[in-house]
Amino acid sequence: MDEGKERFERITSCPACGGNRLRPHKKTTFDISEFRAESIRITDSHYGRVWDLARCKDCGHIFADPCPTPAFLNALYGALEDPLYDEESGGREKNFLRVFKTLEKLRPEKGRLLDVGSATGILMDLAARRGWETEGVEPSAWAVAFARDRYGLAVREGVFETAPIKAASFDVVTMIDFIEHTARPYDAMGKAAEVLRPGGLLCVVTPDIRSAAARLARGKWWHLRPAHLAYFSRRSLDALLKKTGFSVVRRKSYSWTFSAHYLATRLRVSRFLARSGRPASFLKRIPIKLALGDSFEIYARKEEGM
Repeated sequence: MDEGKERFERITSCPACGGNRLRPHKKTTFDISEFRAESIRITDSHYGRVWDLARCKDCGHIFADPCPTPAFLNALYGALEDPLYDEESGGREKNFLRVFKTLEKLRPEKGRLLDVGSATGILMDLAARRGWETEGVEPSAWAVAFARDRYGLAVREGVFETAPIKAASFDVVTMIDFIEHTARPYDAMGKAAEVLRPGGLLCVVTPDIRSAAARLARGKWWHLRPAHLAYFSRRSLDALLKKTGFSVVRRKSYSWTFSAHYLATRLRVSRFLARSGRPASFLKRIPIKLALGDSFEIYARKEEGM
């Protein structure tokens, strides 16, 4: 646990609300000295592996403690490659399309959109085709190159919290499955408020640790994985948004669409399906929508004067 102090650090105040009434919550279920770039792939399926987790008694936020230092974490994400991610681009686009249908009801006029943690650019490409002017920020050099080469997108390689982005220069910021990957969500939300114009919209999707699915699945919940350092409830997410100058205007539960093949590999039944005579190419063409109710889909407006 003490290996390389430059790799891990202790948390002394809540990363969501800033409170200091912190209590142990859960012991780690994997060897954090084995934490590598492959541990944080989006398509990782080693569910149930968590850090030592602490809980804030003030807002209920649950987070990794100790956690990777920003320098160590940024180095891992910079080296990350995840070719399987884009194989599910069809389903991911369906997920993002539902986001845009809500977003564009709240803001019918198109404007400048910043996608944080833009991965291979699927959301940005969809946004551009719908008339948005897009930019992205992504730490993975592999993903940035993919987004630029495949879609010709303007993706900045680097860390969002420290990226030199002009203040008040965007109308919308999207954070889809992003803040659970950072040990310092307050810094990320504060940066989002900084780069948004007054009245701008923030869309956040992140797992709900208090959802029925999370409680039923217990230690096998699919969002319990080494890449996730922050677990929000409605109370802790609301506290974070309020503290960084946002007011919630719409709440939804996020729905997922995956191919039958992808789900089969997650559930370890791919060998059974192979014996059934169904080829992988056939299963990849079957979309399955999962409405598990275990992720927040939040739309929040930057308050005037912030």
